[in-house]
Amino acid sequence: MRAMILAAGRGERMRPLTDHTPKPLLKVAHRALIEHHLTALMTAGIHDVVINHAYLGIQIEQYLGDGQRYGLRITYSPESEGLETGGGIHNALPLLGDEPFLVVNGDIWTDYPFTSLVHRVLHTGDLAHLILVKNPEHNPDGDFILSAERVVTSGANKYTFSGIACYKPAFFAHCSPGKFPLAPMLRQAIAGGQVSGELYMGGWVDVGTPERLTALDCVLSKV
Repeated sequence: MRAMILAAGRGERMRPLTDHTPKPLLKVAHRALIEHHLTALMTAGIHDVVINHAYLGIQIEQYLGDGQRYGLRITYSPESEGLETGGGIHNALPLLGDEPFLVVNGDIWTDYPFTSLVHRVLHTGDLAHLILVKNPEHNPDGDFILSAERVVTSGANKYTFSGIACYKPAFFAHCSPGKFPLAPMLRQAIAGGQVSGELYMGGWVDVGTPERLTALDCVLSKV
């Protein structure tokens, strides 16, 4: 399985930290956020990683290089302007191959074991598998409803999308190149009964503000 790390966001809410540094390179526990993902992917047996970038993207390439020092092969998918999540993944499809692939947001921290997704089999008809988490304070209403390992349109158990998922290339089969979000496509696939999911109860942080970055750094630096 190949993996993609989404690293093209501007990081407006992280300013001024992101005025001169792309958000995935902000450090927690003396390592860039994106390096935590790279180590976890290598540990899970994933060796081919695609990273998209736009804002200050050349810094990401210069910092990570070809991935050799992480035991990985890193390929970059540059965007002249941010294509949003859906457009960014679609743009990188030629680099991701014909098999299901893992996607993780570059601006989260998690101890989710990516090995679980490496061995995930998407059943016939399924186009995606989402990792959901308990709703944090900044997203109390959640994003998607989970019922018996299916992401569905109605029910009581609504959780937050972690930014970690597995997709079949066919999920993007009807897309055109350009800038577009992922959420409407997910909701359409969910309505069609084509999305499975799981609830992860371990460590996960959406590092969306300087305050959350500082808090995470304090916690991880004590480990």
